[in-house]
Amino acid sequence: MKKIFTLLLILLILPSVLAVNLKVEQINSSEVMVSGLNKPATYDLKVTNLGEADNFRFDNLLGFSMFPIGTVFIDSGKTKDVQLIVYPREDLDYKGFYSFQFNIMGQDLTKIQEELTIKIIDLEDVFEIGSGEIDPESNSLGIYIHNKENFNFEEINAKFSSAFFEITENFSLMPNERKDFSVQLDNSDFEKLMAGFYTLNAKVSVENEKADIEGVIKFAEKNIVTTTKKDYGFVINTKIIEKTNKGNVLTKSETILKKNIISRLFTSFSPEPDVVDRVGVNIYYTWSNEIKPGEKAEIIVKTNWLFPLLIILFVIAIVILTKQYSKTNLSLRKKVSFVKAKGGEFALKVTIFVHAKKYVERVGIVDRLPGLVKIYERFGEYKPTKIDETNKRLEWNFEKLEEGETRMLSYIIYSKVGVLGKFALPATTAIYERNGEIHESESNKAFFIAEPRKQEVEEE
Repeated sequence: MKKIFTLLLILLILPSVLAVNLKVEQINSSEVMVSGLNKPATYDLKVTNLGEADNFRFDNLLGFSMFPIGTVFIDSGKTKDVQLIVYPREDLDYKGFYSFQFNIMGQDLTKIQEELTIKIIDLEDVFEIGSGEIDPESNSLGIYIHNKENFNFEEINAKFSSAFFEITENFSLMPNERKDFSVQLDNSDFEKLMAGFYTLNAKVSVENEKADIEGVIKFAEKNIVTTTKKDYGFVINTKIIEKTNKGNVLTKSETILKKNIISRLFTSFSPEPDVVDRVGVNIYYTWSNEIKPGEKAEIIVKTNWLFPLLIILFVIAIVILTKQYSKTNLSLRKKVSFVKAKGGEFALKVTIFVHAKKYVERVGIVDRLPGLVKIYERFGEYKPTKIDETNKRLEWNFEKLEEGETRMLSYIIYSKVGVLGKFALPATTAIYERNGEIHESESNKAFFIAEPRKQEVEEE
């Protein structure tokens, strides 16, 4: 009787001792399957054997082909990295997230079940395309295609087309990668097109699978009128303002010229202005024209300074002294230096020195960026209070600056478009309060001279 009881106890305990006992962790995965492409989903697993050493087989009952095909040996108490590769089923017509169970079976046929999730999508849902805004004066445009999924495309053929251009590109796209292209434009191809939004099409081919993708191009509305000014003569000053319509629409143009109550007495106009307004000591002359394409509108203004010359010089001297006096409380100095970027982009470090000659309050520093560059959000000791990327504007605000105090502001700008020649940065402006009065100061204009083999910085 005792032997029978012992035998029964062994038979009850033995399966639990020999049963598969594994800990499975999913480290990372490429769980996307694209319909029509025979590309597998890949899962990186860490499998820890908490039981006896055994050879384990991975399989499922849903018809998915899986790798590894054979067995994987894992010693007792050991952890092994297993890359589980799951191939798509041709008969599975499903879109979205699909979860299924797979088995890990030992040699004694005991097993555990784990669950995987696959995202199944169509090729056309993988990509996003778009472009920058087309300026009628520009001869180039940037377009892009973005792989939105965790899926690697080794070879893609894409034909981009719109009312403005048509190009074909061959490229690869890593998971979540965006590829940018520059398209050369011929203005004569779209000179008759109206401003608005146009469709950007892309016919994408991957292996034997094709997809049509749509994006949007904005064609900016712009009246292209160029202005040329000529100013010569001192005693008898002649100013010529010439406006030329280089666009393709009838353009309304308004020219406003300001004179003071003294200079107007010695000034003649051709043609006569349409409107004359007096505001305080200033007289504003306005010409309104409708300029047809290819035509010009010319305004000639002559001022004879023979008699009032001394008075004018005196007024100018007063204005210069007043403006110079307003800058003595706070001075700004701006400089730029070349920065070597890892990606090869054109990059500059901009440094602004703010020096308070006297005690000032409520100091606001405003700096503007050129249109071609972007701000790299890595700043010096003082981060901007406000960053307006749309208007290319940075602002710093300080409650006060003590007499003799200097603060250094710095930031980095970059551009993926190479720059050659003279690159200009506008002056920095400071608005502050002293003794209850508002004052304004400006920095120097900083320039960067870019050459193929030589780079230098120039300040003025």
